[in-house]
Amino acid sequence: MVKAYLALEDGTVVEGRAFGAERDAEGELVFNTAMTGYVEALTDPSYKGQILMMTYPLIGNYGVCREDFESDGVKVEGFVVRELCKHPSNWRNEMSVDDLLKENDVPGIEGVDTRMLTKKTRIYGAMKAVIAVGDAIDAEELVERAKNQPSITELDLVDRVCVREPKRIEAEKSKFEVALIDHGIKMSIVRQLLLRRVSVTLVPYFYPAEKILEEDYDGVFVSNGPGDPARVQESVESIRKLAGKVPLAGICLGHQLVARAFNARTFKLKFGHHGANQPVKDFETGRVFISSQNHGFAVDEKTLPKEIDVTQINLNDRTVEGIRHKEIPLTSVQYHPEAGPGPHDTYFFFDEFVEMLGEY
Repeated sequence: MVKAYLALEDGTVVEGRAFGAERDAEGELVFNTAMTGYVEALTDPSYKGQILMMTYPLIGNYGVCREDFESDGVKVEGFVVRELCKHPSNWRNEMSVDDLLKENDVPGIEGVDTRMLTKKTRIYGAMKAVIAVGDAIDAEELVERAKNQPSITELDLVDRVCVREPKRIEAEKSKFEVALIDHGIKMSIVRQLLLRRVSVTLVPYFYPAEKILEEDYDGVFVSNGPGDPARVQESVESIRKLAGKVPLAGICLGHQLVARAFNARTFKLKFGHHGANQPVKDFETGRVFISSQNHGFAVDEKTLPKEIDVTQINLNDRTVEGIRHKEIPLTSVQYHPEAGPGPHDTYFFFDEFVEMLGEY
């Protein structure tokens, strides 16, 4: 057994057992409340810059299937669990979580009190953290390393996970062509668009709006991604130039960038929304949807202009979950309607986008 330690910037140091890559890692510690879907979470580019901790106590029991990946590999900086299943059992299983992390050079720690760490995070907010592997550990030095690392608001994380050149993914019997501004796309979003006969061309966040317009797409989709939306000004400028000229939709970070394009502000949440069980109320229908979410920032409702309607809110903390422009074809949501993992209550968002493409 190789020892591992998790140190937080507030001075907390806990000892556990190492798994995955035997190396150190730094990042913001966040917790995810989903009971399943650890493969999708580990491979979600929105977790870049963060150490992921699962609140469900047993992780890895159904193993890993590459078909469930949301990207080309693990994107979290480190992984924290109460208990790691050593012998997964599932007909789709291809490898263990331990092997997946080793393959992607990402460290993990198990055998720690994730309930205590989650309660601490809820009380004091998300904290910078360090995972260190080995026996000869200086606890004070680890805490200093946690304190001295940059805040997630100081990191340009989108640049580490987006495509560098346009990449087209063709739908069967394609009906529409959409440019997808990539900040670290979850492939479940692409799959939902392909199912609706929408071909997708991924373009990097710095791709000029003028070129998107020249290439005559039927619409533009703004993807999810990691970090602070205030650090992705290139996309904000592009959205401003595209709004009103093509149908436009955004998800998660894309939602925040759409709001910022209309001069709204965003702010950092205390501990974010990470999990597959967030209640969202839709004002138009009165229905409450259970949603899958993964973000640490939110739109400041008070700063939205009068031409933008708030269509949905989070029933836990009343943050903005959906917006729509009153005059032009533009809509966005904060949650992940593609689920992956999670409930399928909100697939209709993609249907509405396709309707928008057909009407424009």
